[in-house]
Amino acid sequence: MTAPTTGSIETVEAVYTVEGMTCAHCVGAVTAEVGALSTVSEVAVDLASGRVRVVSGEPLADVAVAEAVEEAGYRLVPTPVEPAAEAGGCCGGSCH
Repeated sequence: MTAPTTGSIETVEAVYTVEGMTCAHCVGAVTAEVGALSTVSEVAVDLASGRVRVVSGEPLADVAVAEAVEEAGYRLVPTPVEPAAEAGGCCGGSCH
């Protein structure tokens, strides 16, 4: 998903799910490794959901993020697509 920021600079935002994080140390390790990727400008880790939101100045290769997460000692897992994000809303538009 691409979201424009202030001015003419655009950023790319992606959300990943990380398996194995259990504490603040885990959050710090993932934040540091993913944040070290050259184009990453922001990393937000939600320990409760295991989700990691990454903001970058250009599209990120999922493999680069996966390698950074593995370097921190964790594993990137596929993030399911929300049904509402597919076609037409919460039920594909059939309830409207």
